[in-house]
Amino acid sequence: MKTVAVIDYGMGNLHSASKALEYVASSDTRVKVTADPKIIQQADRVVLPGVGAIRDCMAEIRARGVDDVVREVVENQRPLLGICVGMQVMLSHSEENGGVDCLGLMPGRVKFFGRGLVDEAGEKLKVPHMGWSPVQQHRYHPLWKGIEDNARFYFVHSYHAHANDDGMAVGRCHYSVDFDVALARDTIFAVQFHPEKSADSGLKLLENFLNWNP
Repeated sequence: MKTVAVIDYGMGNLHSASKALEYVASSDTRVKVTADPKIIQQADRVVLPGVGAIRDCMAEIRARGVDDVVREVVENQRPLLGICVGMQVMLSHSEENGGVDCLGLMPGRVKFFGRGLVDEAGEKLKVPHMGWSPVQQHRYHPLWKGIEDNARFYFVHSYHAHANDDGMAVGRCHYSVDFDVALARDTIFAVQFHPEKSADSGLKLLENFLNWNP
């Protein structure tokens, strides 16, 4: 029996993420929502979700020792999927809450969209960036298998990511500015959007993650 650990550190959309994973999982795969380091360390695959302010997320991650567990998962080369704030915490630093240092597993920064945003037609754009937006597949990755380029995914965020290394950027989006929405490095894949809320394309990405053998 294969296991997928969805990390519970008190700051994630755990129910919808776990249910979406269960929906696409094969009969020999078990999805576990857990805060137990031993279960996470023994899992075949790990998912790090996240919602809310980065300061609160990082405080809980460090208080519960999730930072050490996630680093061990990466060191042991097991597939790791970060979702939304779970992607942002992978980077080095976020501007949110006056500036917060993150896990630094993927060098880069998280920036505020700003105010007074407009689109190409001069129409005002709201922050947070909320709703369905097309994602450009900036580079090939196995998790894009069966997903059309510029397929729409569901977003809810006020801060956006920029990787230091363009080679890590496998998906991009435009909302007044261009920003990275899918990052990949070794056994890590992280997305700003919510695949569990992104209909068929999101479910396909989760299915690809469960079948990914980096």
